[in-house]
Amino acid sequence: MTEELLNRLRNISMMDQVQPVKPEDQQLLQEWHASGIRFAASGGQIEATYFAAVEKLLACILPMGDNDPILQEGGIYLGCWLESTGTINAELLSRLLPSVSETTYLAFAKQQREDGLLPYKLTANGPSFRQIQLVTPLARSVWNHYHLNGNHGKQSPFLNTMYKAMVRYDEWIAHNRNTRGTGCVEAFSTFDTGHDLSPRFWHVPDTPYMNDASAYHPDSPILPFLAPDLTANIYCQRMYLSRIAEELGESGTDWKAKAESSLESLFRYCYDEQDMFFYDRDRNDELVRVQSDVLLRVMACEVGDRELFDNLLRRYLLNTSKFFAKYPFTSISMDDPRFDPFSSYNSWGGASNFLSLIRAPHAFEYHHRYVELTWVMQPILSALSKDKRFGQVLSPWTGEQGFTETYSPSILCLLDYVERLCGIMPVGSNQLWFTGLLPIDMDHGEIVSGNTAYSRKVNGVGYELVNTSDRMTVYLEGKVHLDGPSGIRLVTDHSGHLEAVIGMTVRTVEGELFYQGECIPIRIKGNEMQHYAADGSLSTERDIGIIHPTYR
Repeated sequence: MTEELLNRLRNISMMDQVQPVKPEDQQLLQEWHASGIRFAASGGQIEATYFAAVEKLLACILPMGDNDPILQEGGIYLGCWLESTGTINAELLSRLLPSVSETTYLAFAKQQREDGLLPYKLTANGPSFRQIQLVTPLARSVWNHYHLNGNHGKQSPFLNTMYKAMVRYDEWIAHNRNTRGTGCVEAFSTFDTGHDLSPRFWHVPDTPYMNDASAYHPDSPILPFLAPDLTANIYCQRMYLSRIAEELGESGTDWKAKAESSLESLFRYCYDEQDMFFYDRDRNDELVRVQSDVLLRVMACEVGDRELFDNLLRRYLLNTSKFFAKYPFTSISMDDPRFDPFSSYNSWGGASNFLSLIRAPHAFEYHHRYVELTWVMQPILSALSKDKRFGQVLSPWTGEQGFTETYSPSILCLLDYVERLCGIMPVGSNQLWFTGLLPIDMDHGEIVSGNTAYSRKVNGVGYELVNTSDRMTVYLEGKVHLDGPSGIRLVTDHSGHLEAVIGMTVRTVEGELFYQGECIPIRIKGNEMQHYAADGSLSTERDIGIIHPTYR
């Protein structure tokens, strides 16, 4: 069975699986083919859904006027949004079609206003500056793209261009979104955070006053809000700007100081120690006590240490009465009387949003909560495998997809989760993750995938990974390179040299790891990381245990 699956993987042609529709598609397919990325499964519907996702992803890559194609939001959303398409979506796309990611980032810099404001969206009719609409920090996405694709050196035109644009944007935010002098970034409208229909913004206009991103309605009894997610965004943005500055030969000291100031303001004004939650603070100095996915957004901005994150996992993110629905994560806590689970319209009032789902991995992996993240990915992959529409939201109860279709965040969610769970994932400038898990048959016992196989080329070297219920095997240029028990992640450099092993399941994995002609005994717990030494031994480098789901 393994050999049959591997042979089928090797014979898959993207040109046969995905039908080009637009003139640009042929070139995009050639870029995909050059990446060597292919996926095969022995059962279920996930393989067919995977290639449907690739085909629909191409439908979301379109030129703006006479410019090169960029990633667009998809569905009913005609354009490219800074909060999503221009940041987290493009960050994921960097592993798949990096040329499109780079063009997408640069499109925002190109359309920057003279005063430094970046457009919140790009459309065929030109850039729009009506609001700010920030979630994932642009600087983090830019930095990860830069490292992932080897554009190193102080003369990198891409990094230089983006850095200058982000510096000017930071100045605009500091000048226009700190009217109360707290150091927090203020929300002037619902759309500033993209939280359509969220109870967080009840009785707040959807857009800034007179469609001016620097103004809030003067007659509002509660605006402006000191917004935790916007403040966390700028904190994280500044931390990455310090790295970029140093990469370009400048000092990052001032950026780090500004970042620390943002972090201090975030905890001083927006964090409630008793609730252990981040809330908006309105103009009357009252906390807006709506527990929403703001928490996950703040955590994805690298705020706080692992102890804080672990506590938030126990109390909120893995709590089935809060955000850990059957198909997580809900956009509003389920015990809030304002919670609305319906997914038939664009709503952040309860339904699970795919934008939350693609933002979540960074928060978990930043704190090495790899096992806990799989509990999120498994039900979502199960739901996605059965429906090729790729909507914006899904029901937290049934997993049924709701509003719109051919939506790039849900398309990228499938492609990303497959790679994180059972694929070959490049990380940073010189690391590969080979993960030995399989999608679980979560719903009605329906087979999701059976055994899986995945391939990718890195610096011209071909890698393949075959996963079964009990083994994972890595091939390098067609020959067995690593073989071990299922339930682990093998970490190598780009040349395939083993660096570490990570436990990826709640059970303790025991068995034998075969590498370079040696048989290495292995016993590893969930989330434990063991370092591989030159003498062929494995030793524990990190062992943080597991945070289990709660029900209170």
